[in-house]
Amino acid sequence: MDALTQKVRGGGRTVNVHALIAAGVTAEGKREILGIEVTSSEDGAGWLAFLRGLAARGLSGVQLVTSDCHAGLRDAIASVLPGASWQRCRTHYHRNLLTKVPESAQPWVSTLVRTIFGQPDASSVRARHAQVVTALEAKFPAAAEHLDDARDDILAFTAFPREAWRQIWSNNPQERLNKEVRRRTDVVGIFPNRDAIIRLIGAVLAEQNDEWTEARRYMGAEILAACRKTPAQEETPENKLIIEAISA
Repeated sequence: MDALTQKVRGGGRTVNVHALIAAGVTAEGKREILGIEVTSSEDGAGWLAFLRGLAARGLSGVQLVTSDCHAGLRDAIASVLPGASWQRCRTHYHRNLLTKVPESAQPWVSTLVRTIFGQPDASSVRARHAQVVTALEAKFPAAAEHLDDARDDILAFTAFPREAWRQIWSNNPQERLNKEVRRRTDVVGIFPNRDAIIRLIGAVLAEQNDEWTEARRYMGAEILAACRKTPAQEETPENKLIIEAISA
């Protein structure tokens, strides 16, 4: 899930609104666009209404939501999607963490943090995370504290099989779609109303959904079966869905 900011005319002025978009992986391993909604603000109320709308249309069995750190989204997930865990996009988080250290140190810190995600199993990932926090404490205590606080958010993927990690730990799989949405909306610049946003972005999403329908499965049957056996979820095994973010 993610929110894409757009400009729209309203009340004789131009204002920013947010297009909330969700995509997922179905129980058959196919990627699918789940929905889009335009809201005035990207706060908890907007996310809550969006998720309630998806649930009303039949969304259920969600195991994991991957997104950037949007205000109110975590509470909305807990309220509407009980049992679903949240994965903070590792790529977006990485960029945020680097703002906590001087530019000259960023390459070293970046390389150090990447080693967390290169481990062979969940216990090694968590052990390496602790080691990196310790390594940062001496020179960059603010960055060390930031990384330590984010541990559970950025390592949620470790509850799932290693074969699925690359597909669920960041928003990167959505980048091609995001670029296409941006390419279309940038041409318009300022939309005349919210319906125009829905029509244009909705058309792009519909095209992508058709491509995904014809494409091979995003996740294999073996990986999906293993995901259903994780401790994170023990219910409705035949209809599990892993929601991913569409990054800005």
